[in-house]
This record gives sequence, C-alpha cells and structure tokens, in this order.
Amino acid sequence: MGIPLDDDAFDALFRDYRYTAWRLETRTAYGKVDEDEPYQQWLSGKDPGIGWFEPWLRMMREELAKGKRMERVRIIDDPPSDYLRWELWATPYNLGVGEDIRYLPREHPVVAELPDEDFWIFDSRLLARFEFDGPDVIGVHLDDDPRAVVTALAARDAAWHHALTYTEYMATRVG
Repeated sequence: MGIPLDDDAFDALFRDYRYTAWRLETRTAYGKVDEDEPYQQWLSGKDPGIGWFEPWLRMMREELAKGKRMERVRIIDDPPSDYLRWELWATPYNLGVGEDIRYLPREHPVVAELPDEDFWIFDSRLLARFEFDGPDVIGVHLDDDPRAVVTALAARDAAWHHALTYTEYMATRVG
C-alpha cells in the first residue's frame, strides 16, 4: 500500500513538489461534516467566511507564485451532494490563488474507467493515496512504484481530458 505519512510529512509534499500536483476527488463528502462548523454555518444559510480556509489559500498562493501547478478533478453527482455544493461554493477561492479545479459528472462514461480512490500525484512520480473509514481520512500512503504511478497518470489524463472547468460546469447547472 505504500509508506504511511503523518500530517507533517503529507503537508510537506505541498511545499516540496517542484512542478505539478494533481488530485482525483471521488467522494460525495469528506470528514465529520456534522462537526465542521464552517460547513454547518454554510448549510444553514449563513456566511462562514474564509478564515478557516486561509492557511491553505496562503500556502497555495506562495507555492503557485513559484511557477508550480496545482490541479484537481472532482467527480460530481447530479444533483451534487450538500458537501459537493459546499465545495462548489469554496472553489472560487481556490481558483483565485491559482489552483485549477475541474468537474467531471459521475455519469460520464470515463468515470467507470477511473480508480475508485482519491489520490494526489506529485511531479508525475509520487503517488499519495488516501485511506478512508466512511467519510473520514484515516491515512495517506506514499507510493513511488512505477506501475502505480503510471496507472495514476493514465487516470489523470483521462479525467482531465473530459472534465469541465468551474465556469463550464456552473453554466450546465443554470442552463
């Protein structure tokens, strides 16, 4: 399964990569959403602000200013789960610091060809796979096995090719 990473080692990947970081997000919810105060505020119609999000945005702003790329594809349902709607609400903040987040409808045929797991791939050579217990991340494992990396890169290429930009996806929701 790979080398288990603690939180500090996982966070270091976002500072240490040189060129590209890419993520596949496959789930309809992450974490203990019933205990997440900003999410609960948003769900009840209140503006949670972005103070909770600032550490990530600050790090991304710094790293992406160095010329690095940060990209994601989120598989999304129709209609989106509450959590995915929450992510849609926050996406403009990610985009504002330079991340490129795209959306792939779960019913798209290519989704059946993708791994049913979340992962990051760094510099096309290091794979960080998530391990879950329900919606909770209980571990991240680093894998540099060439076969695993090539499989992740093929998934990246297929997902990225078919995914819609945020603007394109949002246009499908109002049309």
